[in-house]
Amino acid sequence: MQQKSSSFSIKNWSDDDKPREKLLHKGRAVLSNAELIAILIGSGTKNETAVALSKRILSSANNNLNELGKVSIKQLMKFKGIGEAKAVAIAAALEIGRRRQNEKAIVKAQILGSKAVFNLLQPLVADLPHEEFWIVYLNNSNKVIHKAQLSKGGITGTLVDVRLVMKQALELGAVSLILAHNHPSGGLKPSEADKKITNKLQKASEAMDIRVLDHVIITQDNYYSFADNNLI
Repeated sequence: MQQKSSSFSIKNWSDDDKPREKLLHKGRAVLSNAELIAILIGSGTKNETAVALSKRILSSANNNLNELGKVSIKQLMKFKGIGEAKAVAIAAALEIGRRRQNEKAIVKAQILGSKAVFNLLQPLVADLPHEEFWIVYLNNSNKVIHKAQLSKGGITGTLVDVRLVMKQALELGAVSLILAHNHPSGGLKPSEADKKITNKLQKASEAMDIRVLDHVIITQDNYYSFADNNLI
């Protein structure tokens, strides 16, 4: 009997079939609704896997997530293997999905030139007493996927980790980058160190088939663009 019950455990499945591993390796879209619910509840019962239990729960709501969203906590708890914590997790996830439908998608800023970079980052760095180095990650339409402070330093400069830039670019699926940093002194002339780090990031990006479109130096009311001055 012990051997029979262990066969129901998801732990004995191949990684390609385990919902959590499947999501990690293949993405969210390939999972069925039952597999997604199975991730929420974590485990089934001695004689039923989390996926099988999730299928029964879905079946009770005509395999419709909108209908499942109307099911109460107490009704969910009638299923063997579903306690209060698991029922609450299911209800919370369905509520998040409902709220998501009612929210407007955020319009991503599109970078069409150095002025757009200045407008994007000037409010964040122009008044700082120290230097900060930022990266703007773009998709193939030059729309901003993400912008992030990479490092900050003293008046004289900031340390940039090229490996961290590349790692984040790959994780975000960025096809191009824009580099930017502020000059608290108000000077716009790029230093030799500025040129060196630009060249270093360009070479690293090319190896990953990612383009560095510009490096913008920002002060309180003005900016300097490497691209506009043919330095990139």
